[in-house]
Amino acid sequence: MARGKLRIHLGAAPGVGKTYAMLSEAHRRVGRGTDCVVAFVEHHGRPRTEVMLHGLEQVPRKELEYRGGVFAEMDLDAVLARRPQVALVDELAHTNIPGSRNAKRWQDVEELLAAGIDVVSTVNIQHLESLGDIVESITGVRQRETVPDEVVRRADQVELVDMTPEALRRRLAHGNVYQPDEVDAALSNYFRPGNLTALRELALLWVADRVDAHLTRYRSEHRVSQIWGSRERIVVGLTGGPEGRTLIRRAARLAEKGAGGEVLAVYIARSDGLASASPNELAMQRTLVEDLGGTFHHVVGDDIPAALLAFARGVNATQIVLGSSRRKSWQYVFGPGVGATVARESGPDLDVHIVTHDEVAKGRGLPVARGARLGRSRRAWGWLVGIVGPPVLTVLLSAVDLGLANDMLLFLALTVAAALLGGLLPALASAAVGSVLLNYFYSPPLHRWTIADPKNIVAIVIFVAVGVAVASVVDLAARRTQQAARLRAESEILSFLAGNVLRGETGLEDLLERVRETFGMESAALLERADDVGPWTCAGRVGPGRPVERPDQADVDMPVGDHMALALTGRVLPAEDRRVLSAFAAQAAVVLDRRRLREEADRARALAEGNRIRTALLAAVSHDLRTPLAGIKAAVTSLRSEDVEWSEEDRSELLEGIEEGADRLDHLVGNLLDMSRLQTGTVTPLIREIDLDEVVPMALGGVPEGSADLDVPESLPMVAVDPGLLERAVANLVENAVKYAPPGTPVLVAASALADRVEVRVVDRGPGVPDAAKDRIFEPFQRHGDAPRGAGVGLGLAVARGFAEAMGGTLNTEDTPGGGLTMVLTLRAAGMRPEPHHAAEPERQAS
Repeated sequence: MARGKLRIHLGAAPGVGKTYAMLSEAHRRVGRGTDCVVAFVEHHGRPRTEVMLHGLEQVPRKELEYRGGVFAEMDLDAVLARRPQVALVDELAHTNIPGSRNAKRWQDVEELLAAGIDVVSTVNIQHLESLGDIVESITGVRQRETVPDEVVRRADQVELVDMTPEALRRRLAHGNVYQPDEVDAALSNYFRPGNLTALRELALLWVADRVDAHLTRYRSEHRVSQIWGSRERIVVGLTGGPEGRTLIRRAARLAEKGAGGEVLAVYIARSDGLASASPNELAMQRTLVEDLGGTFHHVVGDDIPAALLAFARGVNATQIVLGSSRRKSWQYVFGPGVGATVARESGPDLDVHIVTHDEVAKGRGLPVARGARLGRSRRAWGWLVGIVGPPVLTVLLSAVDLGLANDMLLFLALTVAAALLGGLLPALASAAVGSVLLNYFYSPPLHRWTIADPKNIVAIVIFVAVGVAVASVVDLAARRTQQAARLRAESEILSFLAGNVLRGETGLEDLLERVRETFGMESAALLERADDVGPWTCAGRVGPGRPVERPDQADVDMPVGDHMALALTGRVLPAEDRRVLSAFAAQAAVVLDRRRLREEADRARALAEGNRIRTALLAAVSHDLRTPLAGIKAAVTSLRSEDVEWSEEDRSELLEGIEEGADRLDHLVGNLLDMSRLQTGTVTPLIREIDLDEVVPMALGGVPEGSADLDVPESLPMVAVDPGLLERAVANLVENAVKYAPPGTPVLVAASALADRVEVRVVDRGPGVPDAAKDRIFEPFQRHGDAPRGAGVGLGLAVARGFAEAMGGTLNTEDTPGGGLTMVLTLRAAGMRPEPHHAAEPERQAS
């Protein structure tokens, strides 16, 4: 029985229209006469989706009891018995109620497919198993219902059901996705614009990768060698020379000119692995191409032009970037060169760019792996056989007469033995001595240096030629065997090194210690200097050996660039070991650069933090101190006035205002003093665990009664904050929201938990802020719109953001559904991680 076909409607989030699209497809198939049934579709009370079910045959569901409740699940046996051509199965990642035949719905779908039934299903991108961690980091919600990626990848068709975040949020606000009482929570938690944008990007990238894989498989199955320029892919051919960096940068500029451009740098090595480029230079070029967003590839091939073109066509490249040849003029007698050959054979579908550089016509100068010589004892035996063997054989043959042909074969066997033992030179010596003895003792006329028969001359010449050829082949095989063994050892060392670096397990000292152990040295140090004449300084050192202040004091020094060197003490290394050492040196420089970049980033982060605190301090001094000072001054001036006779009630009210202003100043000055100490690095914000309901109500004291509603559940987790800074931040947000809220419409101050965060949301129904101005309103002295000067100098939000970031939180803006602006203050939760808010997790939701 032929297996059924699976078609999946994939969406970025609930509500984009997956189920609606699936039902629309079902109506089209029924209209064409296809036997199509609804095995399981959940409309979730959405009227438009429910209407689409009309006119479609629905297989009755199976009811199961679980923990005192009755749940309806797909009746797999009934669908199999009905045996339709096409079955609609919604929510592929759904977990079945315990007691069902299968634990997951995708397993039910597998049974339907195995029975030859075509299936149309739906799934959201967040339910793919491999994306669980990424989705959790974006939304703060861990998806409990997942489907293996392979199940979705095996689908015959995957159709993306797409919708912009703005359109989806409008659908939610209009009540087309969730019930009205769930809309606000959904919009405030899971369905934020940032969350939806990130999920949409995941869905688009996943589908794009699958399309690319299908295209590659199609081209392979149909043997399509022609380039299909679906996107700009630029292949950079590298030789390992210094010009590679110029080529990579040129290719990156070409890629930037086209949408979706991709750079693939490729180095082609010989198949025998005996000659290669500088590992130091290749390491730097790999780092450069990865920093520019490209990929590095290592390809084996003896015919470089053919291998390069095969690689380019295999990845569906559209352009190749090569450097002008570094060969000298006389070297062109051996052929046109790689660039000319690739350009000639590329065809009309592949553009070739030849880029000039500073190394043109200067010669290749690439290091070639040197083979290790044969062992001393083996060479000694070879020389013994090659020099002493022919005279001894002559003495032995003097007792018997075997004929010239047999005598020549015996001398040839002796020459081969010398080659097997000692290599080329002992074999050449054996051939020379043997030919002389053959001529003198066995070639007529005997005991004379002349040869009477010309056939004997040919025989002796062939004897010498065969001996030399065999010796050359044996010597080359022996050398390459040892070279291959050495290169294998080098590759294992480099592989181990690369693995440690990629896993982040190697610091500079660890790397230097690895160098010291690998080469058996006493000490290893990385030296550097600022310029060509500056003094050398030690960036890192390991080992008990003598300190090295300059590279020339070391037993081995390996330059890294112009102003850095790896210095080793203990013994002098052979030249062949410097290949691996150069790779270690290049990696040491990279590790040092990474460490310094991290240090600079830490210093920049500390400086930025100090600037934020300084800005908040100045803003608070100029903004928050002025109001209570003005109130105190006005009250004192009134009390001292001799023109007015104040009643006891009025006097008491003025004194109360002075006392409140003084308390506010005392509280604020205390916080400002703490922040000034924080700026100098002597103290840190007083972070402690506290409940929001202890702080947030106090922040509402500065606004008129009834102008703000408070919704802070007691079940919220505690937050790690500075209470004083949090109070001032919330107070500024509430005062700003009340300023722009319509009369009679209170501002909502609500708090909620999301994963390991706690959010305080200040929601107003005012005119809102355009997207282009949302970042600008947090800058000092910025007032939005036509706010009068009496409304403040525009520092409240800048102070609030500065305080929030000083506590390790964030402050951002969102549009209020229906109009207005929502300020979102995100704080770190203390203690145990809270459970996700139920309204934020769209469990078992369909389109």
